[in-house]
Amino acid sequence: MKKLCLVLLLLVGTIGARAQAVNEVKINVFNTLALASVELGYEHFIGHNQSIGANFNINDRFSYHKEKGGKNQKFNTNSLVVNYNYYFGGKNGEHGSGYVVSPFLKYRFGDFKEDLWSAGDNIAITHKTDMDSFIFGVAGGYKWTLGDSFTINPFASISRNFSSEVNDRFSAIEFNAGVNLGYRF
Repeated sequence: MKKLCLVLLLLVGTIGARAQAVNEVKINVFNTLALASVELGYEHFIGHNQSIGANFNINDRFSYHKEKGGKNQKFNTNSLVVNYNYYFGGKNGEHGSGYVVSPFLKYRFGDFKEDLWSAGDNIAITHKTDMDSFIFGVAGGYKWTLGDSFTINPFASISRNFSSEVNDRFSAIEFNAGVNLGYRF
């Protein structure tokens, strides 16, 4: 019985030590300021230099498309992103620091509306583009860890949109960039 209790104690201790995983929550401050798009993320480290993550993007815009018409054009889109992150070239002993490469899969949902003017009739016709689409891409950047808690991660990404309706209105290739500020726990 004592041996069984000792084995269980060692097993619980091993699992408990392994359960001290590094997690990170983050926000893309650049796109929040530049586009009024809120990009919230979560990252869970599955190894010293690897993590999996998920982002929720509120008011997700197509790349850096300008709404020239002001009220005549409007994005009403959000998105969910899942990603895998691989870190290399950082300081030894730090989780997830250094250069990072991140393949991702994104699902954008919502619509884009714009008023088109009929020259002959002088009336506005509202055209709606369904933005529901899967997007596959890759991001790259560098992540600095400040102490054990805070991170700064400038990045850029390129992705491919797989919706023919979206590709008829916008480019099939989409660029994005940003600066994530993160907190680890």
